[in-house]
Amino acid sequence: MPVCPQGWRSVWHRAGDVEQPSRAERLKILVLKPSSLGDVVQALPVARLIRAKYPKAEIHWWISSDLVPLLENDPDISLLYPFYRRRWAHPFYWMQMVHTWRRMRSKSYDLVLDLQGLARSGVVAWQARGKRTVGVEDRREGAMLFYDHAVARPGPQSHAVDWYLAVLRSVGIETDRPFEWLPIRQSIVDSLKQRWHFAEGGRWVALNPGARWANKRWPVQSFAGLAGSLARAHPHLRFMILGGPSESEAGLAIQKAVGDDDRCLDLTARTSLPELVEWLRLAAVLVTNDTGPMHIAAALGLPVIGLFGPTNPNRTGPFGQIPRSLKLELNCMPCMSSRCSNPVYQKCLKDLSPLVVKEAVEKILMTS
Repeated sequence: MPVCPQGWRSVWHRAGDVEQPSRAERLKILVLKPSSLGDVVQALPVARLIRAKYPKAEIHWWISSDLVPLLENDPDISLLYPFYRRRWAHPFYWMQMVHTWRRMRSKSYDLVLDLQGLARSGVVAWQARGKRTVGVEDRREGAMLFYDHAVARPGPQSHAVDWYLAVLRSVGIETDRPFEWLPIRQSIVDSLKQRWHFAEGGRWVALNPGARWANKRWPVQSFAGLAGSLARAHPHLRFMILGGPSESEAGLAIQKAVGDDDRCLDLTARTSLPELVEWLRLAAVLVTNDTGPMHIAAALGLPVIGLFGPTNPNRTGPFGQIPRSLKLELNCMPCMSSRCSNPVYQKCLKDLSPLVVKEAVEKILMTS
């Protein structure tokens, strides 16, 4: 396996030559998983299971600055290092990064876990100078050169969560313990109750029309058709539309299709990350493209209907709910590309019928 340049001896079990630390030890552990939203959510079991194994451990996390609110005041994470991605390439901010690296080194980490597996995270892992550095075996950018040990994906179709759990097992941490993925934030719930009369009446269907790649988005007219059809067939249903500023037009179109503002709440560009979590906790089902809120919903145990085109649900779908993912069977799928090369642009999602999705939603509503 690639060897980290510092070559320091680990206090962690390695091939049977060193005793594992006891539960009573106050270990310091750094997790590198800066982005994206869905990836960070999928990596959270790492913090939960470390805490279960070592209750006195200090767990620190290197995270993209825009995702800091997701992990602020987390019960298992005691320190966050914000990563300002847009500043990475600008020399003016290099001293700020050097300051962060020095701060990391001053902590004398017992273990550094790089779950990102890219060049920049590999450099940060090296600069942290932990007693042992373990990462994912990803050959895209050479990050493995900075590790003491790299953990291979369990299988070519293995889910990202299973890969992160394999990393934990490689350092002697059991992964079969129960844990709460996203603990409730009562202060957020109380605030939402005051602002929105939170949770009053009906069953909520959550709709998430956005995604980072344009070709991962089920057409807005399909979301609108689904919402309108469900609203007519089920008068008790209410709808929440989730997303950022770029989904505002989609929110208006969906709201118009429902035809009753009291039944359809457009939350696009109106929620913080912690609020998004609590809104999803309220829903009965989420219909979503392959994007961050899908993974939040899966972490909450909310039934998820994931709509897939260019990406592979086996690897990036809602964890534990892959069979609920809907996709067509085209020769070009999954292309894993942000650019559609099919002669019929986005055929993989345009041809996915709102009627099929409606039937999937109704099946969940009938059984939950």
